[in-house]
Amino acid sequence: MKKTALLLFALAMFLLAPAALAQETIKMSTTTSTQDSGLLEVLLPEFTKDTGIEVQVLAKGTGAAIRDGVDGNVDVIFVHDPEREAQFVADGFGTKRYAVMHNDFVLLGDPSDPAGIKGQKSVAAALKTIADKKMEFISRGDESGTHFKELALWKISGVPMEKSVKKVQQAGKEVEVATEAPAGAWYLSIGQGMGKTLIMAAEKKAYTLSDRGTYIAQKFGIADPTPLEIIVEGDEDLFNPYGVIPVNPAKYPHVKAEAAQKFADWLMSERGQKVIADYKLQGQQVFYPDAVK
Repeated sequence: MKKTALLLFALAMFLLAPAALAQETIKMSTTTSTQDSGLLEVLLPEFTKDTGIEVQVLAKGTGAAIRDGVDGNVDVIFVHDPEREAQFVADGFGTKRYAVMHNDFVLLGDPSDPAGIKGQKSVAAALKTIADKKMEFISRGDESGTHFKELALWKISGVPMEKSVKKVQQAGKEVEVATEAPAGAWYLSIGQGMGKTLIMAAEKKAYTLSDRGTYIAQKFGIADPTPLEIIVEGDEDLFNPYGVIPVNPAKYPHVKAEAAQKFADWLMSERGQKVIADYKLQGQQVFYPDAVK
């Protein structure tokens, strides 16, 4: 009888072990650049190793990632559009924005550089030349952080912009979003991610804007690399800051607020910042830590 009881107890412990060892999981919506650059493949396992918390990633354009937070579909967002991030917090959807890191954008083009702008110091001047000469430019057009950065650069360049309105889902409701973009057949807005945008730009020998990490991955990290080359880089207008924001439990009580805050705190910690700083792609540093310690 005693032996049977011990066997039953051991069996119960065996059956319960997976549940006892199960790790907590949070959902994070993030920009495609954090995933396409390979950073998350290094960053998230280290976070899980340190905390026991796993992160389920939804990678999409920054606009869509922020909408995931607005709709309460995720526990935390990790994106790169400071203006919209600030609005997200001001509207009560996020608890606080934490400045985690930055990288930069690069203006890419065919090696032949038909606009004759390679090496220019000012990205705004380069874009103005592209528009004046009506050289083809491929825009992601997907409401990503890269897309909105590109539109901001066009505004700085002084190129005439055409207003348009489209409907998107936000907080479960259909709302109208107004945008401005260059007008003309030379400007193609394709509504695709960075990878497909680079492919189309290469096929058309056109110009486009990319985050540096994705470009490095597509230029040096794959068997069939993009033929596009960096045409303009280094301008301060091309800098690209990333922030992490836990979704506000006061707005959505179901979110895993404590675990999301642990993720934000870990990214800001010396340990998280070192993982970011040490990550290299093809021997090149891709992201630079921004947390002040």
